[in-house]
Amino acid sequence: MRMNLLLVDDEPYVLESLRRLLADEPYVIHTACGAEDGLALCSEHPMGVVLSDERMPGMSGAEFLSVVRERFPGAVRILLTGHASVESAMRAVNDGGIYRFLTKPWDDLDLILALRSGFEKYTLEEQNRRLLAAVRTHLRTLKAIEHRHPGITTMHRDESGAFILPDITDEELAAEIERCNTPDR
Repeated sequence: MRMNLLLVDDEPYVLESLRRLLADEPYVIHTACGAEDGLALCSEHPMGVVLSDERMPGMSGAEFLSVVRERFPGAVRILLTGHASVESAMRAVNDGGIYRFLTKPWDDLDLILALRSGFEKYTLEEQNRRLLAAVRTHLRTLKAIEHRHPGITTMHRDESGAFILPDITDEELAAEIERCNTPDR
């Protein structure tokens, strides 16, 4: 599945240069000439990575990425600037939760690798969110089963260390799980 990449810069020739550079990468590339257009695109498409220029009229890249962090927390944010300073880099990282900070002119390979790394981070975090949701669902099910059958989730061992299973058949357990997962009417 191709993931969405948003490029935001107020200079169209920079966006075109980035688009050409990334033409062979497996991303659906969206471009915006400013923060407002970028936010609109984020609302329309789930962005995996957002790469923004720092100096833009109206809203700086760091400010824009702070808004992206607030509204679309799953998106990985990368800042691109022509005038890097330690102070602005630290502010951007802290305020906008910036994943990477790259300078103009960029090194093509560094930029490509930063984006790949950003998409890898995005994918891993999405998988973690899905797994955590599954664990929470299973935990609620176990709590409901334990409430109906106190002690059923407690594991006991015999003298050899083997687990002693409670007296409940697989069918009974499956029916109980189904009952726990069925919303009350």
